[in-house]
Formats: sequence, C-alpha cells, structure tokens
Amino acid sequence: MGILSWIILGGLAGWVASMFAGNNARQGVIGNIIVGIVGAFVGGFVFNFFGGVGVTGFNLYSFGVAFVGAVITLFLKRALFGR
Repeated sequence: MGILSWIILGGLAGWVASMFAGNNARQGVIGNIIVGIVGAFVGGFVFNFFGGVGVTGFNLYSFGVAFVGAVITLFLKRALFGR
C-alpha cells in the first residue's frame, strides 16, 4: 500500500472515528489523518493479538481495522489528556 493510500484510508477512518467518539469539531483534517494512520497501526496490532489479520490493503476490511484502531486511539487520548 502506497503512502497516498495510507493517507486516504487514514483520513477516512480518522474522520469516521472522530464522529463516533464525538470530537469531530475539535479535530481538523490533519488530525483525522494522523489519528487514522496511528489507528491503522493500533488496529493491526489488536487484530493480530487476537488472531486476526491487520491492514491488508485498500479495502473495506482494512478500513474497519483502521476505524477500530482509531476509536481506541481517540479514547486513549481522551483518557490520558482529558477533553
């Protein structure tokens, strides 16, 4: 997966996760992309830990992995740094 694919997938996953977590208004486009890319790594780690497969390319499954990881990342960020 190329860098542009990571940015697009990360941006989409971060945006949807920020809407789910309730902090979309405080987070810009760059924040969504960063949260989505970090979330893809976190989601890949979590899925691999439980015996699944991490991000496999630019597809719906990888979006789900990145979304789950982004939600985990946003909740950890909120727990550590507050609102």
